[in-house]
Amino acid sequence: METYDPDFMEKQRKVLKTAKRTAGIFIAVVVLAVLSFGSFYNIGEQEQAVLTTFGVAKSVTEPGLHFKIPLIQQVQKVNTTIQGFAIGYDQNSNESQEEDSLMITSDYNFVNVDFFVEYKVSDPVKAVYASQDPLLILQNISRSCIRGVIGSYEVDSVLTTGKNEIQSKVREQIAQKLEQHDIGLQVINVTIQDSEPPTTEVMEAFKAVETARQGKETAVNDANKYRNEKLPEAEAQIDKIMQEAEAQKTERINEANAEVARFNAMYEEYAKNPEVTRRRMFYETMEDVLPRMKVIIDGTDGTETILPLDSFTATAEGDGTVTGDSGSTAGAGSTAGTGGTGSTAGSTS
Repeated sequence: METYDPDFMEKQRKVLKTAKRTAGIFIAVVVLAVLSFGSFYNIGEQEQAVLTTFGVAKSVTEPGLHFKIPLIQQVQKVNTTIQGFAIGYDQNSNESQEEDSLMITSDYNFVNVDFFVEYKVSDPVKAVYASQDPLLILQNISRSCIRGVIGSYEVDSVLTTGKNEIQSKVREQIAQKLEQHDIGLQVINVTIQDSEPPTTEVMEAFKAVETARQGKETAVNDANKYRNEKLPEAEAQIDKIMQEAEAQKTERINEANAEVARFNAMYEEYAKNPEVTRRRMFYETMEDVLPRMKVIIDGTDGTETILPLDSFTATAEGDGTVTGDSGSTAGAGSTAGTGGTGSTAGSTS
């Protein structure tokens, strides 16, 4: 049977109490150490920090040791040194990347151009919070500006004498667009690392495209030339037809007016003396008609008859004779006739 020892129990309570006190002190020391370690941060010479307190950010630019409130303030360090990235080639392997380096110039030539862009952080707060990935934005802006500037120069300038001017223009355009986006980055320099004609396959493809473009221009020029030749001819023909029509119109109108005036004048004369006018008109008509007719005048029975000879001469061409009741014609150029009281023979041609 165990016996109860009051002294032993008291010693146990003291030991337990001492252990609890020691553990509390140790925990307090650890907590203080952790808090002390998280309350200070150091900024290097080439760094700046963004100190955030309840969502409000401010930049810390002075290098050295700085204090912050643990669990309340957050610190994010930003590298402010000049950094860079390549466009058109891989910095590690130095291999060309044609999706970025292959560009087209203003004279429709292809060229491979490699660039290196240098930049630095100008505003740490904006670099951290203004965008999710400011470097990606800068890279896209650089690609756009580079292609735009290269596209405004001829291939000879890109390969030889125009490099410095191209670099300067690219840097200016990147700086302008960075101001518009305001992402806390600043472009320092843009350098053309290399520029050369593309591969043989690309050159062949380009030649095919250039040939097609020249063929198109030739076809367009030929079509314009043909149009320029035919349009004036057609317009001149139209003018000629219009002028002839106008002339005929005027002539016909004048002729009609003259006929009307002549008829009115004749009618006035006819109204004064109808018989004389009829005879004069008859004689004038005969003078116009008879010289074109072949006739024979027969007066054997005391009357004068005018007969056309065309129908008779057509049948007498074989033997050269024409016969009739009152007379006969013999030979190619003689005419004879007989009658009771007298005869008249002759021919008019």
